Amino acid sequence: MRRRDWLAGTGALAAAGALPRTAAARAEPAKVVRMGEAFAETGFDPAQVSDTNSTLLIAAIMEPAIRYDYLARPALLKPNTAARLPEYSDDFRTLTITLQPGIRFADDPAFGGKPRELVAADYVYGLKRLIDPKTRSPNFYQLDNAGIVGLAEVRAEALRSGRFDYEREIAGLRALDRYRFQLRFAQPLPRYIYNLASPPFVPVAREVVERYGDDLMANPVGTGPFRLGEWRRSARVVLERNPGYRAPVYDEQPPADDPRSQEIARKLRGRRMPFVDRVEFLVIEESQPRWLAFLNGEIDYLPGIPAEFSNVAIPNGVLAPNLARRGVAMDRIPLVDTVCTMFNMEHPMVGGYAPHQVALRRAMSLGYDIDEEIRSIRKGQMLPANGPISPLTYGYEADYVTEASQFDLARARALLDTYGYVDRNGDGWREKPDGSELTVVQATGSTALDRQYNELWKKCMTRLGVKIEFDVNQWPEHLKSSRAGKLMSWGVAWISSVPDGEAFLELGYSKNKGQANHARFDLPAYDALFERQKTLPDGPERLEVMREMKRLFAAYTPYKLHGHRVCTHLTQPWVIGFRRHPFMAAFFQYVDVDPAARPGA
Repeated sequence: MRRRDWLAGTGALAAAGALPRTAAARAEPAKVVRMGEAFAETGFDPAQVSDTNSTLLIAAIMEPAIRYDYLARPALLKPNTAARLPEYSDDFRTLTITLQPGIRFADDPAFGGKPRELVAADYVYGLKRLIDPKTRSPNFYQLDNAGIVGLAEVRAEALRSGRFDYEREIAGLRALDRYRFQLRFAQPLPRYIYNLASPPFVPVAREVVERYGDDLMANPVGTGPFRLGEWRRSARVVLERNPGYRAPVYDEQPPADDPRSQEIARKLRGRRMPFVDRVEFLVIEESQPRWLAFLNGEIDYLPGIPAEFSNVAIPNGVLAPNLARRGVAMDRIPLVDTVCTMFNMEHPMVGGYAPHQVALRRAMSLGYDIDEEIRSIRKGQMLPANGPISPLTYGYEADYVTEASQFDLARARALLDTYGYVDRNGDGWREKPDGSELTVVQATGSTALDRQYNELWKKCMTRLGVKIEFDVNQWPEHLKSSRAGKLMSWGVAWISSVPDGEAFLELGYSKNKGQANHARFDLPAYDALFERQKTLPDGPERLEVMREMKRLFAAYTPYKLHGHRVCTHLTQPWVIGFRRHPFMAAFFQYVDVDPAARPGA
């Protein structure tokens, strides 16, 4: 996964400067790339985080064994720290990974001043940390759902004793020798190889964990192109070039029908990576200052045009002439995501599986005007969802029809009337069938965009006669509450790092409660279908199972499905090589800048 994550954050623009140039030294100016993001990071421990921006930053520091080719479309897997692509057994129950010898972690006091080589045991240790109940990893499900042989017994013992035994071998997760490790599954998993390219599947040196303990979130150490230089929480993160990085050459494979990618490959092929010396990640929560920072050249990369400025920046989907004349580049891709509003299925107000409880969620879903969201808030930068599965992943069907994204106020009202949600006391608001108060509380942030969503939800629910209130708090606090099952409702998005629809079906799998399954949906029929589809080869049988899961999603409505975002990235004219990959978190090492082209250089 994937991943998504569940997004938002706070912060402000921080001052940034280049390294000083002295006349005596005649040093070349440092190459710096700056990005401005609306949402803050949460930390840098791959076992403890799953939000998009933490994942983005970790991916520059820590490396999975395999990766995607940065330019290839469709997605193409390549070795990263691995010597070659992992080898599957004939029955798809075993994956064996062989590492390149000689790769080293960045220097760190945890290693006592000695070079530290990457070995297979580091990957095994990193994955065991996902299993350890102490980390409360939101990524544990990626191993648990795979049926790793012996994992359940080790996990159960750790839960019973309160201590995870890292020395105990897990039959399905072990180092075979210094450079080889292996995963063994209880059932065939023909697509699991994609997980090995995802952010949680990175190596962790045990010495680092033992040195930093509870402060590990602020002390990541990896083998990647960058290391953490500075962290001002929710405001500014600085990544510095890792001087010990092995510096592979740029050898990405652009599609034959993509001239822009072809030109990028021509400019950069054969050069050692990374190309920049420093990355500055600046949290600018509000849209207007973030947009102005880009226009003023204070940031080099804008990850998504704020919706309220899309008509100015890309009128009719075309880069505005004033930006084009400046040399600004536009890169538009559909995000592999699903934007949704979760309903806590265990909450007495909006949860439950009885017909009248289902009717409330379905009515709220049907009564929400998704067309107005796409038109007024998203400014056309989102496709309506017809199910949980996103475009660009296996299982998405553009012509599939459900009520998931329909707006039908009459049907919504009829559902509420039929199941006893009526206004008994004449105050204009419906009560529950038993006559008690009906008030939906939705978790939200404090940004201008959050306020727009709140206004739309309020408008739509008022039409239905359903009272809605908003719980305003910072995103990390909502995230903790949601994982603990304490929120009633929350608007979120789930982003995948694998090109398969299973990543989105995870949202309803009961074993993923508190992880991917924030709605805490628990339906045996859905679980059985989930288990079945993951072992099937791609083809008509698997597609039909996935369709039935979509039908159950629509029928029970654990989530109001909004849509799939289209993201338009902008880069300044001095940025070279940017081409955002739909599944790949890491990209800083593939981007160069020309300091001489900056204004005032």
